[in-house]
Amino acid sequence: MQQTGTSIFDPVLCEVIYHWFCPQDGDILDPFAGGSVRGIVAALTGRKYTGVDLSARQIEANKANWEEMPPLSKTTAAGGAAEPVWVTGDSMNIKDLAPGEYDLLFTCPPYADLEVYSDAPGDISNKKYPEFLQLYREIIVRTASMLKSNRFACVVVGEVRDKNGIYRNFVGDTVRAFTDAGLDYYNEAILITNYGSLPIRVGGQFTNSRKLGKTHQNVLVFAKGDPQKAAADIGEPEVDEVLADMLGVGEAE
Repeated sequence: MQQTGTSIFDPVLCEVIYHWFCPQDGDILDPFAGGSVRGIVAALTGRKYTGVDLSARQIEANKANWEEMPPLSKTTAAGGAAEPVWVTGDSMNIKDLAPGEYDLLFTCPPYADLEVYSDAPGDISNKKYPEFLQLYREIIVRTASMLKSNRFACVVVGEVRDKNGIYRNFVGDTVRAFTDAGLDYYNEAILITNYGSLPIRVGGQFTNSRKLGKTHQNVLVFAKGDPQKAAADIGEPEVDEVLADMLGVGEAE
């Protein structure tokens, strides 16, 4: 897949989240659509995905990745895949960019200023943390208001450090942002990421500062309304054994 500097989101996690927390044929909203995987997996599991991102370059890369998918995958997955919709724009305007009601909110936000994507005025990754957090919270409020009642929201986040190496507590700030937006903090899981060269990279910093290496992300699930009614609407959890083959998961890049 063509990449534009963003990390590759875990497609297996996408499959699990969609099967467990979104109805078949459900509508998914992603306010930070900086990557194609969430949209492609949504389509291949029979969901309708709408993602908004400020970067026109990233949106074009997402669309190019979808076009690269084998035609057979698109036609056989879940009875025929609905093409993902990616919209270029500022998610502060998400109600105008992607109007409607949705069955799942699923996203992975920018990790504050850990990676600055652009110098565009609407890009929250180039803001100082207090301003970043204020804008981030407002986007969550606006996006959560578009989620149907008795539905779930899922966010994949990790901790980030400030310039002095002190944790900002971004995970906790994300939890508070969603609960302040009226959702209940319902589940948490840990996604173990590939540690690769982590032991080599953290050796020096541990010796000098006792900072531990980190090789996981937090998967936070929130409920809007009654989670039992949401589960009833979703039905029995699905297990799709062919999706990994379609995406080439586990094969060499």
